[in-house]
Amino acid sequence: MTRLAGKVAIVTGGGSGIGRAIALAFGREGAKVAVAGRRRDALDRVVNELQQSGQHVMAVPCDVSQLDDARSAVTKVEAEFGPLSILVNNAGILSVSTVETIDEAEWDRVMSINLKGPFLMSRAVLPSMRRAGKGAIVNIGSVLGLVAMRQRAAYCASKGGVTMLTKAMALDHAHESIRVNCICPAIVETELVHGLFSNTPEGRQVREARIGTLPLGRFGKPGDIAELAVFLASDESSWITGTTIPADGGLTAY
Repeated sequence: MTRLAGKVAIVTGGGSGIGRAIALAFGREGAKVAVAGRRRDALDRVVNELQQSGQHVMAVPCDVSQLDDARSAVTKVEAEFGPLSILVNNAGILSVSTVETIDEAEWDRVMSINLKGPFLMSRAVLPSMRRAGKGAIVNIGSVLGLVAMRQRAAYCASKGGVTMLTKAMALDHAHESIRVNCICPAIVETELVHGLFSNTPEGRQVREARIGTLPLGRFGKPGDIAELAVFLASDESSWITGTTIPADGGLTAY
């Protein structure tokens, strides 16, 4: 399958979870993939997986909240693979808190990674996409950028920002054939999510209650998000920009 043949992609937060699944799916579809993130060991594991399938892949250590890291990542990838045509802004963190329980430093950290990161990475990649002649930016937002949840004040604020950043950038760069779209997952089975529920009767009960809020009766899988990212990064979605697509098991249908 070669839906992304000839395209160069960078996936932030690519060492695990949804980012890993997207990197693997992009490689399967023929893209040259740069896997970016802060943990080199995790990046190397994903690179090894892709290399075993004969894919063009590289690891790019990068803190998306740092301007120099964002610029350096794009420069390294373009030097190795050529102009970038795909950026997936996947790196993010969760905060379980209200505006009263979160301290200022943690609020700033959530905003820096979840919202400033996509801003810095998008700005860094735009010149390269112009050299490529077109581009697709896929932001991994959250269903909590569309609806709210208790004890998620900072997270909701950051992901709501990603939702609107997506729309604003889509308008600003449509004339350059640079498309910007956002996937808004509900809860997805990742390492992060596994840590939310203790392996106790009470923890399992809470987990089942959360599943009960989803009409399709299960948490998402990283592959569910990866396949949608492939579509939005490919030419199959060439007339789609500025969208925020819930991938949420039906949660927002209520």
